Amino acid sequence: MRHAILAALGLAGAIGFGVARADDIDPATHQHAVRIAIGTCGSCHGPTGVSEQPKYPRLAGQNANYLAAQLKAFRSQTRGDADAIGYMWGMSAQLDDETIDALAQYYAAQQASPGHASDSALIAKGRQIYEKGVEAVGVPACAACHGPDAHGMGDFPRLAGQHAQYVLKQLASFQSNMRKVAVMHGVAQGLKLDEMSAVAAYLEAQR
Repeated sequence: MRHAILAALGLAGAIGFGVARADDIDPATHQHAVRIAIGTCGSCHGPTGVSEQPKYPRLAGQNANYLAAQLKAFRSQTRGDADAIGYMWGMSAQLDDETIDALAQYYAAQQASPGHASDSALIAKGRQIYEKGVEAVGVPACAACHGPDAHGMGDFPRLAGQHAQYVLKQLASFQSNMRKVAVMHGVAQGLKLDEMSAVAAYLEAQR
């Protein structure tokens, strides 16, 4: 487990793109990004990144470096989950680095929405896995990279309040290696479907 956590922490440096600070972004680029966020991205993710459709992730309050890294992965067609191929490869194709940085900063600055609680027993099971991992099969604690409050750490994404359906879909993509992230493939490989569902329910219930 220790080796898995260290490998995961090493990934943080690998995916960081050094996104420009919000006050370094040209005002015209910022306004252009806001128009894209509200007029285009908003149709799925909501105008401020608070998607109400569980198919689409919530982006409000997300780590800016992580968002920029994902948009660049969509643009280069290196992120391969089904929705990336079906939607985001095309949506990101015309975005330059400056616009991507501005979009990432826009969403990072938005207020994250409280999550939705579901089955209390399922949430309790998910919390145990999130905080402690599954030692018997070498699954590390999710909190080691995503933080004790699931707000993300370093370049690792915020998961608190994310739609359970979306989290479960991404875990399945990691497990099948359709979304190629070696650390997460190793983590997801050790989880059963009911365990992934529990973690997803726990994360959706967080603020």
